[in-house]
Amino acid sequence: MAALTVVPLTPARWPDFVKLFGPRGACAGCWCMFPRLTSPEWKTRGATHRRAMKRIVDANQRPGLLAYDGKDAVGWIALAPRPVYRRFDRSRILAPVDEQPVWSVPCFFVARGARGRGITETLLEAACDHVAARGGRIVEGYPVDPRGRRYAPTFAWHGLVAAFRRAGFEEVARRSATRPIMRRVLGARRKAAARG
Repeated sequence: MAALTVVPLTPARWPDFVKLFGPRGACAGCWCMFPRLTSPEWKTRGATHRRAMKRIVDANQRPGLLAYDGKDAVGWIALAPRPVYRRFDRSRILAPVDEQPVWSVPCFFVARGARGRGITETLLEAACDHVAARGGRIVEGYPVDPRGRRYAPTFAWHGLVAAFRRAGFEEVARRSATRPIMRRVLGARRKAAARG
């Protein structure tokens, strides 16, 4: 596969995002709004998820990154400071580990024909670079640990533990057998390589 280009989602790239997500909005009409909404909000918003994400993009909030293979967007990673993702506020499993400010990567979407080609790791690396450029120090994710079982790509929108490990993330908490909290402290990987 040719090298991917990873860039923030901006208003000009909205059509590429829509094409990648397709008419159903990636996962059952989510449009990547699920982690941003509380449970009551999610139940009442219905078909407005696409419009809500469009407003975020039009406000140039850059809610995530798109990976391009040539002219086609083939992957997506949601990315923002953790407080943006209000669903986590009441989650026992994903409650904060500590008081440190973190950026969260709660979900991914990779085009069907591009899966299994390392795009998740590429997106994670780009997310870490994006956060570092904005002065952030910790990137946190909430992947699924299939524990040896086969996991359908359709349901791997949180990412898988193996991809996070390959991108230099380490487990910092586990309150569920299948949902660890993983972090990468920015700069730590380069420092470790320099020492080695």
